[in-house]
Amino acid sequence: MLGALAVAGPLIFHLIRRTTRERTVFSSLMFLRPTPPRLTHRSRLEHILLLLLRCLALALLALGFARPFLRKTAPTDAVSGEARRIVVLVDVSASMRRAGLWAEARNRVEAVLRKATPGDQVAVFTYGRQVSPLVSFEEWKAALAGERTGLVLSRLAATTPGWTGTHLGNALISAAEALADADGEKKGITGPRQIVLVSDLQAGSALDSLQAYDWPKGIELEVQALPARNTTNAGLQLVAESPDADRQATPAVRVRVSNAGDSTREQFRVGWARPDGTDFAGAVIDVYVPPGQGRVVAVPVPAGIPGLQKIMLRGDDEDFDNSVYVMPPEKQKLSVLYLGADAADDIHQPLYFLQRALPDNPHLTVRVVPHSPAAELSPAEVQDPKLFFVTEALPPATAALLREQMLAGKTVVFAPKTAEAATALGQLLGISGLGLENVQPSNYAMLAEIDFQHPLFAPFADPRFSDFTKIHVWKYRRVSAAAIPGARVLSKFDSGDPALLEIPAGKGRLLALMTGWNPDDSQLAVSSKFVPLLYSMLELGGGLIEQGTQIMVGDPVPLSATGPTTEPTVVRPPGGAAVTLPAGTASFTQTLQPGIYEFTTGQRTTRLAVNLDPAESRTAPLPEDQLERYGAPGPQAVPEPVQAARREALLQGAEAESRQKLWRWFLGATLAVLLIESALAGWTARRQARTVNTGGLTS
Repeated sequence: MLGALAVAGPLIFHLIRRTTRERTVFSSLMFLRPTPPRLTHRSRLEHILLLLLRCLALALLALGFARPFLRKTAPTDAVSGEARRIVVLVDVSASMRRAGLWAEARNRVEAVLRKATPGDQVAVFTYGRQVSPLVSFEEWKAALAGERTGLVLSRLAATTPGWTGTHLGNALISAAEALADADGEKKGITGPRQIVLVSDLQAGSALDSLQAYDWPKGIELEVQALPARNTTNAGLQLVAESPDADRQATPAVRVRVSNAGDSTREQFRVGWARPDGTDFAGAVIDVYVPPGQGRVVAVPVPAGIPGLQKIMLRGDDEDFDNSVYVMPPEKQKLSVLYLGADAADDIHQPLYFLQRALPDNPHLTVRVVPHSPAAELSPAEVQDPKLFFVTEALPPATAALLREQMLAGKTVVFAPKTAEAATALGQLLGISGLGLENVQPSNYAMLAEIDFQHPLFAPFADPRFSDFTKIHVWKYRRVSAAAIPGARVLSKFDSGDPALLEIPAGKGRLLALMTGWNPDDSQLAVSSKFVPLLYSMLELGGGLIEQGTQIMVGDPVPLSATGPTTEPTVVRPPGGAAVTLPAGTASFTQTLQPGIYEFTTGQRTTRLAVNLDPAESRTAPLPEDQLERYGAPGPQAVPEPVQAARREALLQGAEAESRQKLWRWFLGATLAVLLIESALAGWTARRQARTVNTGGLTS
């Protein structure tokens, strides 16, 4: 429209007094006195019609370039704006337990709800490890317009942050899919779709799931980042015992103290907490941890203080992650029954090496109980042992007793000294006619084709420990694996004969080792593989209980690790009522808070420690562009209703203009006016010429 200012051109042109081009010959003026001319009249407009035509042509040309259009639809209401669909995500993870964050989160949610118009649809979800609906789209629509905000706030007031980790990526995906599902149901809402995220946005948030997610188009993300009142935060996490740890060392629990990068403190104290949790029990360890770093500390178990189950950290502003629950390592006591006619001090017999391969240490005591095969074995003598070794033929009653224990879930290791022990193998497996054959290689045999996927050999799967070729076998017993139903060959000799077989029997198993570990049979007892192999047998038979297993809040606990699933299991969570799980239940999923959980199945009771996700201690804020890096739209402001209405009006205007194309008519009118102006200007010029030629006055 600035082009319309060119209308001033014709006005200026008509006001200019042009000097006449007529020249008249006159005599000399040298004898005349010069006198200035007198102004007889001022400049005035002439040829008004011509002036109007020229101004009209310029105005029509300007209107044509302005591309006008006729609005046929009613303008969008600039006050109410377009109806929106909004999903509000509220963080309820453990890091939100920090001072002031939850109250601020509720205020932010209330502010978002106050801005919602009656036509908007809002759903509110809480998230931590899982996403849970607080108010769905259907509940929002069913409530009266004046009661919707109160409905959300009342449910939010009954909600508190939990103890789970922050799976932010899964929460954003769930919110986007909720908006997409609502679109698919044709709810009649065509306005913007928004996700409002209310969170502390701590660096430990899990975002990996966003990498493979195709973010839907047209969804806007508004981030309401909550500022923390205290920046200093140090966390405590349980560290698993190293496989190379010294078994002779005093029992201790290793924990890591991690300090946030923006912390202002560096000195902390770590130690066992008293059973009532009021103070430290035993010695306290001073730990220096610079900001942004971590330190691993071994906390010895104090002697003579029963009921210890928690290690705590002091010197921190936020205490939500200052505790680690752990069952203090206890010295396990196991017994192994050895059925063989060996003398305990005979260095050529298997018993001699078996007793010395399992010495006492601060963590474990294994008592090897020798028993002569010829002597009667009572039922009481087979109740306590976790593992049985059989090297010779057995009386039928003894074999039947061992088979009964094996069917109940125990493990029997059959390592025959000679082929004459084949009858014992048949009795233990309930197979008649099973035979063994003594084999003595010309030089020596070696172990080959080892199944490192089996739990027995899994500790040797690392290439550093998987070489068994240095163990020379001088003689062994040959057995046909095909003659034993269900037999699994775990290792073979280089000749192809089975070296170690696993035969399932009821709930237990039989391990058939076809060579002895004594020097007359092989070099197994003097190799570095012998002791780890024995511990693997103990662990496979259920004798060794692994301690320090890491279970995080929200992790399911498989009940097979706590006892047989054929009986009901009673679970006692920390500070809660007991829960009875029916027989056959696969796992317990309600690990909702840190602490010690007790599982009782029949006569067996197992206690497990559940702890906070270590990622929750990473409370430093995420970088501002972190969400955009993972494919999310990134933090951006939601358009105000007036701005949205103006944008919609512009889009409607552009569509109407492209359809109507009124500028063509204005350009045509401009050409018509210019033709009229040209004709009128020519006529005026010819009239002036006739006047001059007849001696009339000129203008």
